[in-house]
Amino acid sequence: MKTKKKSLDRRSFLKSSALAGGGLMLTFNWFTQAKAAEAMGESLAETWHELTGYIKITPDNVIKILNPNPEFGQNVMTSLPMMVAEELEVDFEKVVVEMGPHDNAKLGPQFTGGSNSVRMYYNILRQAGATARQMLTEAAAQTWGVSADQVIASNGMLTSGNRKATYGEMASKAASMTAPKDVQLKSPSEFKVIRTAQKNVEGKKVVTGKPLFGLDYQAEGMKIAMILHPPAFGMTLKSFDASQALRMPGIKDVFSFKLFDEDFAMAGFDVRTFNEQIAIVGDSTWQVMNARKKIRAEWTERGDARETRMGRGGSQTVTIPGKLESTNYHFDEMEEGRKTAKVQRRDGDPETAFKNAAVVIEKTYNAPFLAHNCMEPMNGFADVREDSAIIAGPHQAPGWIEPTLSKVLGIAPDKIEMISTRMGGGFGRRAYGQYYVEAALISKQAKVPVKLVYSREDDMSYGIYRPMYTATYRAALDENKNLIAFHVSGGGIPESPIHANRFPAGALDNYLAESWEVPSNITIGAFRAPRSNFNAAAEQSFLDEVAEAMGKDPIQMRLDLLKRAKENPVGSNNDYDADRYAGVLELVREKSGWGKPENNGKRRGVAAYFCHNSYAAHVVDMIERDGEPYVEQVTSALDCGIVINPEGAANMVQGAVTDGIGQSFYGTMTFNNGVTDHKNFDTYRMIRHNESPKKIDVHFVENDIAPTGLGEPPFPPVFGAVANALYKTTGKRYYNQPFMNAEQPESI
Repeated sequence: MKTKKKSLDRRSFLKSSALAGGGLMLTFNWFTQAKAAEAMGESLAETWHELTGYIKITPDNVIKILNPNPEFGQNVMTSLPMMVAEELEVDFEKVVVEMGPHDNAKLGPQFTGGSNSVRMYYNILRQAGATARQMLTEAAAQTWGVSADQVIASNGMLTSGNRKATYGEMASKAASMTAPKDVQLKSPSEFKVIRTAQKNVEGKKVVTGKPLFGLDYQAEGMKIAMILHPPAFGMTLKSFDASQALRMPGIKDVFSFKLFDEDFAMAGFDVRTFNEQIAIVGDSTWQVMNARKKIRAEWTERGDARETRMGRGGSQTVTIPGKLESTNYHFDEMEEGRKTAKVQRRDGDPETAFKNAAVVIEKTYNAPFLAHNCMEPMNGFADVREDSAIIAGPHQAPGWIEPTLSKVLGIAPDKIEMISTRMGGGFGRRAYGQYYVEAALISKQAKVPVKLVYSREDDMSYGIYRPMYTATYRAALDENKNLIAFHVSGGGIPESPIHANRFPAGALDNYLAESWEVPSNITIGAFRAPRSNFNAAAEQSFLDEVAEAMGKDPIQMRLDLLKRAKENPVGSNNDYDADRYAGVLELVREKSGWGKPENNGKRRGVAAYFCHNSYAAHVVDMIERDGEPYVEQVTSALDCGIVINPEGAANMVQGAVTDGIGQSFYGTMTFNNGVTDHKNFDTYRMIRHNESPKKIDVHFVENDIAPTGLGEPPFPPVFGAVANALYKTTGKRYYNQPFMNAEQPESI
């Protein structure tokens, strides 16, 4: 088996040939056509000339741009290639986009998460396009005997006087040239592709059911695998009897396996929710699911465990408690945790300010664990041989799981081929690749290629949840109703949500932020806008209540604080730009008609937040429909720097808003003696189509700041805006999520 890195992604419809990159490839009209060149009888050139790691051109002038980062619906398959096309000077409708192979050396980090894809690649991809354009220009200049500044590159063509050539005609010569070290990038005022609306390049494939996703992946000789894990967090396997399962049709093997050795040093995105599990391997998903029901397994309490984790500061060993945890226990533990709070930031003398205050407002906010619930459950393909492996499937960071696979399998990283499929949702969950490790270990022991498939119940009960959080906010007002001090103390299971240096830090003379944590064996992980998704809900709800007590308009109250943070900031560690923060509030106020007489009868809530380098604000308009609160319309304002693809960006904001409304109304994961109370969508409530807003009106602040991220920033302030709109609708403040199913304390 060849182990050279190469793209085997079926989504590219590329068949390998003896010539590197050659073969038959899909050609299509960028927006609506999708016909294979083979079916049309067309013969494409067999030679691709690679100008940079991201750009390949055939002599027939077919231009291919490789997308480096995994795609899970955030539209990087469109936005990232747009940046290349901009500097390459090609018509975006006339290029082909393909998911790039896993190659960190040539294509960069290849990590989708943290709202970093566009931000991280903005200069890299533009430089790649400009480099290729310069090489093509130099090739034409040498061919025609003119200076390079006499050659114009535009729309995939090179011209100099009466001479003309396609990029393809100069590609061979250009590819043999040394790439220039310094290239001139365009100024934003010169953009032709960036800032133009482009349709999703894979849109038609998605809606017509093309095999794009990990669950679609097929390979010769492949078997289906599923796992049986302990029924509760804190339990482990004692023994099992698989005799009945092994007698069932299509079942090839049943065995137990360990995810990691006990002394395995866990990297940042390694998890072992259940370290010892049972694998079932067979011919079909249905056969394997039925055989799994016949396994007689005995589980026992694991007890406390020690785990070594690698981090930026080196390795540390932590104790994972073995207790079978319940939600009521969690609330009790958080009450105890408050007593261990440590100061994260202190400005001025907040204690004295609170002591001398005319009014003190104090409120506590709670949010439960949340399941990611990607529409495509976890899955992964593995074909592990003695000294090589092919791993395929949906993963946000293939380069991060590859070192773990190498250590677990004892196979050199360059002998492991990673193939990225499209993801049916990610939200942070697919950065944790234990399902890849499981698939690889099962393939190795079963000695066959396997596709590991999680059922929805597996996925929902396996862990990697958004943590459970709580925070108590206090505000001190003087006799003139001026805000003179602010205090937040927050914690969670098993991490704290507090960002001590975010707004309103820096806007008040007296400020105190405290943080604490409670250990747990329930595995947690990044959940769209980690920690921020809770902080924004609590902080923005509290600020509204404070504004009301001050007798101020909630938007103006925030703007007044931001004015202070801009003109006379307190402290030097404030991690937000007060001007940009105020900008989204001013824009959303304008676009929503906030405060206009014609909108006085609307029940509206507002919230704004900074996270992941960008700023977002929402105004939620709520009505009562059939006796229940319903978000009818949302006006959104975002400052994420230069917007690469306005249509894709607006879609991302609309998705974040809808997701935020659903999670704030319904999302919850509770536990009873380590067992999840919710295992499927019959009890874990998601927002439904008829519950989504009729209109989500999205606006972007226009500036020339380099892109600063968009996947996560729109999500957190939705929670606070919904809570504030609920108050206007029901007359009651909401402190506990989910708003529709949690008991709410009386407002005081």
